[in-house]
Amino acid sequence: MTLAIIGGSGLTQLPSLGVTHRKAVRTPYGEPSGALTFGRLRDREVIFLARHGYGHTIPPHEVNYRANIWALREEGATEVVSVASVGGIRSDIGPGMLVVPHQVIDYTWGRRCTFFEGGDVPVTHVDFTRPYAEPVRRKVLAAALACGETVLDGAVYAATQGPRLETAAEIDRLERDGADVVGMTGMPEAVLAREIDLAYATIAVVVNHAAGRGESAGAIRLEGIEQMLHQTIARARRIIEQLVTLE
Repeated sequence: MTLAIIGGSGLTQLPSLGVTHRKAVRTPYGEPSGALTFGRLRDREVIFLARHGYGHTIPPHEVNYRANIWALREEGATEVVSVASVGGIRSDIGPGMLVVPHQVIDYTWGRRCTFFEGGDVPVTHVDFTRPYAEPVRRKVLAAALACGETVLDGAVYAATQGPRLETAAEIDRLERDGADVVGMTGMPEAVLAREIDLAYATIAVVVNHAAGRGESAGAIRLEGIEQMLHQTIARARRIIEQLVTLE
């Protein structure tokens, strides 16, 4: 079993990863966000990819999700853990929390969201009732427990288009729809992994209250997001480092 980590905002590298090599991978869907980084983390093989590029230059709506997921699978990944920053919608989900979502609602548009398209590809439907692989979710939760990090087990992730943040009215709508957190990269990443049998789960790092909520009632302080991200992402790294020790 080879674990792949997709790093989001604030996680462009794994400092504890013993890098063996990097590889630029070409796919039928174009180039991934950057070269794949191969290495060992606590004696387990790990592949790392920075979703937004290693210089954080690719906005959420322009990420080549198909190339990223395809490249990881082609290079031997069997499990994927994504790290993504989100805003908290639910009143009890605030900045500094870590969440392991169990469901997703897709509000994105115009993104290349399937491998099953083109004149010579038969129409193919995949079951997406449970969008995250439960065995991988359970490993993440077990890793958090083992290293003493508190995480929230289960939340509905609303994936929005970006790159702008949402209006307060849009967040009201998401809440009515049943969403608990909001981010911009959860889809189509999750469904693409499902289409090619990659077991996928997400660690969501809550960096702000969503628009119109809590400290963001009047406006979202972008500098506050950066500060919270740097404070909280280290905790996600600890979970990942523990995760690789679990079978």
